[in-house]
Amino acid sequence: MAISLSSSSLYRHLPKRNDASLTQKSHSTFRISCSSPNQIGVLKQFVTSILILYVVIDSGAGSPQSFSLFTGMKNVACGLFAVWAVTAATPVIAANPRLPPLSTEPNRCERAFVGNTIGQANGVYDKPIDLRFCDYTNEKSNLKGKSLAAALMSDAKFDGADMTEVVMSKAYAVGASFKGVDFSNAVLDRVNFAKANLQGASFKNTVLSGSTFDDAQLEDVIFEDTIIGYIDLQKLCTNTTINAEGRAELGCR
Repeated sequence: MAISLSSSSLYRHLPKRNDASLTQKSHSTFRISCSSPNQIGVLKQFVTSILILYVVIDSGAGSPQSFSLFTGMKNVACGLFAVWAVTAATPVIAANPRLPPLSTEPNRCERAFVGNTIGQANGVYDKPIDLRFCDYTNEKSNLKGKSLAAALMSDAKFDGADMTEVVMSKAYAVGASFKGVDFSNAVLDRVNFAKANLQGASFKNTVLSGSTFDDAQLEDVIFEDTIIGYIDLQKLCTNTTINAEGRAELGCR
């Protein structure tokens, strides 16, 4: 979807003048693509204000410098709108991910004990696993080494479970509880742990590259020999719930 805005269209709404320079003035038309009607409305209002300002200032000048001023103002308008569009859309996406409805499959929670038959570290799976709101408290044997790639785990309970060597690539674990879980030697890349409770969990020799921990509870978490990228580490170190020992293991500054 696109719109066109022109400085020449604004001159028609100004009082007529005897200044010949108005008829010689260079006018500019530019075209911008937008993704939604709301963005188009805001863009029109914003850029039109810029154009009106230009016309008021420059209605009698007709100089190359004035046209350069308009071009610069136009570019600023486009740049500011682009920033607004990104920042306005991003929180909506983050707050409202497009998750499927809760599965009605009988015994869906038991699917965690089988896992994905072809799921690996690349997040590929043959059928999505919906573990939302399931309770695996103190599960010590049936989750070890399972492939739960791209599993939906939000609001599930895994407190005290043994999840060593599990593969959870691209899992969605927002708001889940993993208190005291042993994730040793697990592959947890690109997992969304936002608002999850991970108090006392162990990430010993665990892959955490690309995973996010926004507002997660990380008190007493063990990060010994954790495998994580530099940028991901910087983000993780901003979590104030990590204790001094955990920060030392991670190398937080």
